Amino acid sequence: MLNPFAASSCPDGYLEHEFYPGEGPERYCPDHAGWITELAAAGDLRWATGWGEDANALFGPKLGIPALPVVTFPPLPFPPEEKVPAIAAAVGDRPAAWIDDNHTEAGRRWAAGRAAPTLLVPIDSAVGWTRPDVDRVLAWLAGLAG
Repeated sequence: MLNPFAASSCPDGYLEHEFYPGEGPERYCPDHAGWITELAAAGDLRWATGWGEDANALFGPKLGIPALPVVTFPPLPFPPEEKVPAIAAAVGDRPAAWIDDNHTEAGRRWAAGRAAPTLLVPIDSAVGWTRPDVDRVLAWLAGLAG
């Protein structure tokens, strides 16, 4: 969750850009480029967003990162619970860390019922993705490897 859309104003360290004319600005943080690069080096990183391929087309160039694979969700708008089948298909039986601003009860049940280790990382939509969120995933991955 790169875009802290619920913040009343643009948070420190973020920039605003109108990706979709007439819809108002989206927020992004240049620091996220390094964090995304770290996570991609540590595992199989994918965009899992309703933006779909637009995440690569819009955020990728702003952050200067290469395109990432995209988890395909139903067409917008869709209930957040409908993310679960797409995430489940994308991760298969591998360990998975899922970073999201709207983990649902369906997602928590899916994570709890998996045989593979699963970490859900909730993001506050008024704050956005933070370095402690990244560090939590990296520490979790290191624990799996050790």
